[in-house]
Amino acid sequence: MGGWRHDHGGRDGWWRHRNGGYGWVGPLFWPFAYYDMYDYAMWGYGGPFWDYGYDDIYAGIFSPYGYDDLAGYLPQGGIAPQAPAQQPASTSPAGPNDQLAQMCGEDSRDIAGLPIDQIQQAIQPNDTQRAALDDLANASVKAAQDLRAACPTQISLTAPARLASMQMRIEAMIAAVAIVQPPLQKFYDLLNDEQKARLNALGQDARQGEAGRSATSSLAQSCGAAQTGVISWPAAEIEAKIRPTDAQRSSLAALQDASAKAAELLKNSCQAEEAITPPARLEAVGKRLNILLQAVKTVRAALDDFYGKLSDEQKAQFEAIGLRHAATTAGQPAVTRTHIHRHHASIGGLIRRFIWLAR
Repeated sequence: MGGWRHDHGGRDGWWRHRNGGYGWVGPLFWPFAYYDMYDYAMWGYGGPFWDYGYDDIYAGIFSPYGYDDLAGYLPQGGIAPQAPAQQPASTSPAGPNDQLAQMCGEDSRDIAGLPIDQIQQAIQPNDTQRAALDDLANASVKAAQDLRAACPTQISLTAPARLASMQMRIEAMIAAVAIVQPPLQKFYDLLNDEQKARLNALGQDARQGEAGRSATSSLAQSCGAAQTGVISWPAAEIEAKIRPTDAQRSSLAALQDASAKAAELLKNSCQAEEAITPPARLEAVGKRLNILLQAVKTVRAALDDFYGKLSDEQKAQFEAIGLRHAATTAGQPAVTRTHIHRHHASIGGLIRRFIWLAR
């Protein structure tokens, strides 16, 4: 199972997946969103993308952040976090002024740049096809830049605010898919059968180079395993710490039911077989994101209702559950994550990202 990791500064709050990817890093959900969508759509490497699911929703509810734990994530000069009730507002401590930008993909040009030369060499496009490929490349850059522009500007420290931020992030990803999908389909439709086979083979070659991992099996296993978190609900601790009234207990039961429904919804939407073509894989990305959005909205509505019925003291106790719960999982060994970004990202951009992850 994935779990909470400590960063080198001693703070909790890096929610990590079974395969080593990060669901939450500091205040940001899905830090390498465009990488993961791109890797699966273009190359068929689906493990990182399909790892996202119910456990990330659970992590959004039971985040381990205390009010002052995120100082290192704040930009220089001060985006004020949204503080839970009964906690005083404070001036944002000085920190790296590009931290949030880095997490959201400051070098989105490197992330989104299609391997034009590699594709042209493989398919030998005519003028019409080359123009369509250029349109696809431009759309890819625009989608990545728009996704970065939708980066959250506030650090959300309450459970409802975190799920709201999560919803906005997924909506931005869906918008990015909508930008890339038409030019990708147009380009692919202009190819003859031999060219399509060569383009599809680029992704197969990339996956075969990933230490012998099977993209199909990792996709199915990752997706299914990411929906198992319902049993992790700290129901007894919530009961003991919050001491809910009858009305609150009814809302809590509704929240747990909504979470179970979201987990089942996401599990049933797992794709058992690998899509063969880039357009089909991008379509699968869009469908999965829409299901994830539906799941988040389902849980968020129930969470807002429950949280709104709590007193300030109860809210503080609810938020503190994440801190205590994280202490039982933070000691798990770290997992190394791999990507096939060598096909489309600059060396400088990758070095900056790996250094940042290793800090």
